[in-house]
Amino acid sequence: MFLIKFIKLAPLCQRALCEPLVPDSTNNLKIVHNKYPKRIFSGIQPTGNIHLGNYLGAIKKWIQLQHSEKIVLWSIVDMHSITLPHDPATLKENILQVTATLLACGIDPEKSILFQQSNVSMHAELCWILGCITTMARLGHLPQFKEKSEKLKNIPLGLYIYPVLQAADILLYRATDVPVGQDQAQHIQLAQDLAYSFNKKFGDTFPVPRSLICDDASQRIKSLRDPLKKMSKSDKDHKSRLDLMDKPDILLEKIKKAVTDCISEITYEPETRPGVSNLIAIHSLLTGKSPEEICSDAQGLDTGKYKLVLADVVIEKLKPIQEEMSRLLKEQLYLEEVLKVGSCKATELAIDCYSDVRDKIGFGRNVSEKTVHTVVHKL
Repeated sequence: MFLIKFIKLAPLCQRALCEPLVPDSTNNLKIVHNKYPKRIFSGIQPTGNIHLGNYLGAIKKWIQLQHSEKIVLWSIVDMHSITLPHDPATLKENILQVTATLLACGIDPEKSILFQQSNVSMHAELCWILGCITTMARLGHLPQFKEKSEKLKNIPLGLYIYPVLQAADILLYRATDVPVGQDQAQHIQLAQDLAYSFNKKFGDTFPVPRSLICDDASQRIKSLRDPLKKMSKSDKDHKSRLDLMDKPDILLEKIKKAVTDCISEITYEPETRPGVSNLIAIHSLLTGKSPEEICSDAQGLDTGKYKLVLADVVIEKLKPIQEEMSRLLKEQLYLEEVLKVGSCKATELAIDCYSDVRDKIGFGRNVSEKTVHTVVHKL
């Protein structure tokens, strides 16, 4: 089991770096320093519409990271999206829509490797190998399985083991850094645990990945209907979130109906006034103004009038993204080509790692030519 030490870093955001601590030969704990080249990996599921919370909390950080002169991989993790019942036609459409959204927001396929997870079969193969060195008890302790399975009568096996696939996603590329939200931290700890266990059992193969946890306001964008919950793609109430492709009149209507309180003054008090503070946080992240500046500018406005101000800001900021998304969605062949090229680049990186894994567990290294040939011709 890992102990996690949080270290403050300056760049991108006020973030915490999870340094795994593991026992050394004398059973004392030491920080594991990665000797591998810096690589950054993260993924996004092609389920539901991407909303403003996703953009502010993850995608904007990805855009910054692609300029970090490290190898960065962003995966559309379609294999994760079938852990619950799904419609195949909708999934195909969503994969292209997420691709268009990421490109419209600023992900550059020349600076990032943007690819479709299922196009690289080694994700599933490594998942099986890692699944053979973890335990049911370890997976059963992860909170998201408990939360998602509570409402299900028949629980799919995929829902139980998807954290192992998530670990395989990371370790297959020997990623050293993984930007995640706080709610995913325990799954990254599983990836750390599996990397350490595999290395100890079979020899040094994987870097122990570190969680890049950004703890600023972008990680705490709340539901417009219940400001005590996070804004979520899975919320059945569409008025709870601002989807990036919502038309201006829809955005205006959702913001006007956002839950606040009975106090008309505009103040930023997240603990006591979560509703209006959530609106101010969105305003701040979109404009770069501090909450204090926004409250000062809003003196004399009641919450109703302030919502109109915020709606104008949101509509203006999303307009260029929406226009680019609309253009890209008409270019299906281009979107497919981006994913094909990205999947080939991802395969080239994955093959070295997976060859080592095969060799160390006794399968032999004879994977490279066969797998690359298969993937290229498949794409």
